[in-house]
Amino acid sequence: MKLQQLRYIWEVAHHDLNVSATAQSLFTSQPGISKQIRLLEDELGLEVFARSGKHLTRITPGGEIIIREAGEILRRAEGIKKIAQEFSNQRKGDLSIATTHTQARYALPPVIQGFIEEYPDVSLHMHQGTPMQISEMAANGAVDFAIATEGMELFNDLLMMPCYRWNRCVVVPKDHPLAQGQELTLEELAEYQLVTYVFGFTGRSKLDEAFQSKGLTPKVVFTAADADVIKTYVRLGLGVGIIASMAYDPKVDTDLVALDGSKLFRPSITRLGFRKGTFLRGYMYDFMNRFAPHLTKEMVDRVVAHQGSRTEIAALFEDIELPTY
Repeated sequence: MKLQQLRYIWEVAHHDLNVSATAQSLFTSQPGISKQIRLLEDELGLEVFARSGKHLTRITPGGEIIIREAGEILRRAEGIKKIAQEFSNQRKGDLSIATTHTQARYALPPVIQGFIEEYPDVSLHMHQGTPMQISEMAANGAVDFAIATEGMELFNDLLMMPCYRWNRCVVVPKDHPLAQGQELTLEELAEYQLVTYVFGFTGRSKLDEAFQSKGLTPKVVFTAADADVIKTYVRLGLGVGIIASMAYDPKVDTDLVALDGSKLFRPSITRLGFRKGTFLRGYMYDFMNRFAPHLTKEMVDRVVAHQGSRTEIAALFEDIELPTY
């Protein structure tokens, strides 16, 4: 059994059983991957993949377990590499982050700019997706960090740490009736067509909860994952926009008015998560501290050492006043 063979079955399983696509991603040949998978199956005396002719059709029940264990072995092997890199060159390596558009566009740029200036030999990779996709990437070890507001609580393999609180604002054109300065209510908002985030994105659940608590049904006519797209359709007159407050830029969005939504919706918390057992290199600690100053090395190590329930880990942060955006 070779580490390369385990990597092949893991990658094939995560490329929808497409050996050709796997070969392209690994810069190798399709026949080579197929041969190594067959050799592994012969050694194990078990088929990892069921086949129809030359095509892989599904993962066998035994294959599911083997692939899961292969993933663990590959992550441990990667951890060994990181340990060696940390002691051989503490300022060189890779850091991969999965996050949403809002975080990538509005919260992370100054953090990443400062980080790259400090660590020019660290290759930084950013992946964007839904909170569920982001969390799954972190849980599978495909990325080092996941940064999101929702979704990560569904993955027990992730250690999640609160970074900051944020709320929403309501954006309308300057000539809109809601822009006249009166205090906004949920009842008023419910009368208008709304343009906001796709469910599961950027604290959308808090918005739905607020309307439901008043027995109201919002008229959501358009949803998007991107705050900039939402603002575009507000400008077109499609509806009233509800976005993260950080996504409104008074210097850029001069044709829009932002109305405070902090009294209408409960704040959301953006969290940073990583897989349990992740070997954290020095620059990874530094990145977390740049993104959330209360995430010092000492605090992160306490979370790692605690390995408790979500409630118990949350208790470690009870005395910390999270910044609000």
